[in-house]
Amino acid sequence: MSSTTASTSLAVVTGASSGIGAATARRLAAEGYEVVLTARREERVEALAEELRAAGHAAWARRLDVTDRADVDAFAASLDRCDVLVNNAGGAVGLEPVAEADPADWRAMYEVNVLGVLHLTQALLPRLVASGAGTVLVVSSTAGHGTYEGGGGYVAAKHGAHVLAQTLRLEIVDRPVRVIEIAPGMVRTEEFSLTRFRGDAERAAQVYEGVAEPLTAEDVADTVAWAVTRPPHVNVDLLVLRPRAQASNSKVHRGPVRTDAPGEARGR
Repeated sequence: MSSTTASTSLAVVTGASSGIGAATARRLAAEGYEVVLTARREERVEALAEELRAAGHAAWARRLDVTDRADVDAFAASLDRCDVLVNNAGGAVGLEPVAEADPADWRAMYEVNVLGVLHLTQALLPRLVASGAGTVLVVSSTAGHGTYEGGGGYVAAKHGAHVLAQTLRLEIVDRPVRVIEIAPGMVRTEEFSLTRFRGDAERAAQVYEGVAEPLTAEDVADTVAWAVTRPPHVNVDLLVLRPRAQASNSKVHRGPVRTDAPGEARGR
């Protein structure tokens, strides 16, 4: 894999306490990046940083609430440099229809999925420019590219993150910073659906019921690592990834994989 001098580069990963964020931190560390792991759950990122250091990697942990601008500004001031920013912190709350949704849930999703990205990007952009080959990466979602019933608040928030990335790319095209968006579809992690359904483990498990191979956090981390290690002049504007069983946000195959050619079952 060709690299952007990862051995001398520092990557900040938000939402690194679990799931895609933790997997991305591990993968970037393996690629040679010095990684700074951030999340609200300090004990989780501290444990991951210790794990990475024990494996010989340079890793640091910091408790960070991406929705708190003062906290973000203090964090940015503590860094001497930043070469890669992975805006991964986010999440969904609830699956109620628009007519019944709690505005507080929508506000919470907007603050973490959109304003969190805005805060970190604004705070670290000067350092990314100064690096001479900076990367802002936004982990959005296929939800930001297509609606589905019950997803109004999350779809709106992830569309906001998508539009933020698109607009930023236009505005800083004359700077040495690329803007990448990775939009995963169905990813089975330990917490995403559990959080969405407010701790209802049975309902969370139903999201993946019958799907042979949803994406994993490691699948997304692999894609993130590939995108950020392209040569600095190569920009992956948008990369959408889904499991083979998912054709769209609302079209998912549940059950065994068929091996007959299309049309055979109808007796062409």
